[in-house]
Amino acid sequence: MKQLAHLTWTDVERIKKDRPVGVLPIGAVEAHGPHLPLETDMIIAEEMARRSATALEEKGLPTLILPKVAYSVTRFGEAFPGTVSIRYESAQSVLWDICAAVARTGFRCVVFANAHLEPAHRRVLKETAVAGTKELGIPIVFPDIARKKNAEKLTEEFRSGACHAGQFETSLVLAVRPELVNDDVRRQLEPNRTNLAMKIKEGAQSFEEAGGPRAYFGDPGAATAEEGESTYRTLTEILLSATLDALRIE
Repeated sequence: MKQLAHLTWTDVERIKKDRPVGVLPIGAVEAHGPHLPLETDMIIAEEMARRSATALEEKGLPTLILPKVAYSVTRFGEAFPGTVSIRYESAQSVLWDICAAVARTGFRCVVFANAHLEPAHRRVLKETAVAGTKELGIPIVFPDIARKKNAEKLTEEFRSGACHAGQFETSLVLAVRPELVNDDVRRQLEPNRTNLAMKIKEGAQSFEEAGGPRAYFGDPGAATAEEGESTYRTLTEILLSATLDALRIE
C-alpha cells in the first residue's frame, strides 16, 4: 500500500491524475494504563488506515495513506507523565490545513482513520469534516466509531462504555504490535468496569475523576490478538462503507 510520505513530488504529480483517496491516520500521545504504550491510538489508527486503504484499492479506488496526525486534545490524560495534549484551536487548525492541502493536490476525498475518542477531539474531527466537505470541494469523511450505529458493530466492552486501554484496545495492539504490550503487568490488572462514557456525560474532566486512577477502563487481562483481528475487520468495514457512501459508490 502506497504512503504519501514515501513518494517524491513527481510520483504524486503522476498519481494525482487518478484522483486518489487519502486516508489520514489520527491518534494521540496519551496514557493507556500501565501496560500499553503512549502511542496506542496511533498504532490502532495506522492499522485501520492500512487495512482500509487495501479495501478501497480492492474496490478500484486508488488510495494513498497520508502521514499520521500524532497530537490532539488529550485533556483526560494530562496528569499522567508522557501525555501530550494540544489546544483545541491548534488541533483544529492543523487538521484543516492538512485537508486543504490534500484537496489542492487533487485528491478525491480525505478519510479520517481515527482511534482517539476523547469528546473534544471528536468534535474537532466532526467540525472539520462538515466544514471541509462544504468549503474544500471534496468529501471529508469522519466514520466516528463511537456513534451508536457503528458502536453496535463493535465489541461488548466497547459498547459498555468501560473502554480505554481495556480488552478492546489491548486486543487491537496485541494483534499488530504485541512486543509493545507489557503482558506481565496487564495480566495482573483487575478489571475496571467503570463506565467512562457515562462519567464523561456526568461531568468528569479527567481519567482520575472518572474512576480510572491508572488510566485504564475495562479488562486488559481478557484481551487477545484474535479479538483484535476480528475488530480490525469490523473497523475496516465501517471506514470502507462510510467512504463509499460519501463518494456515492455502491
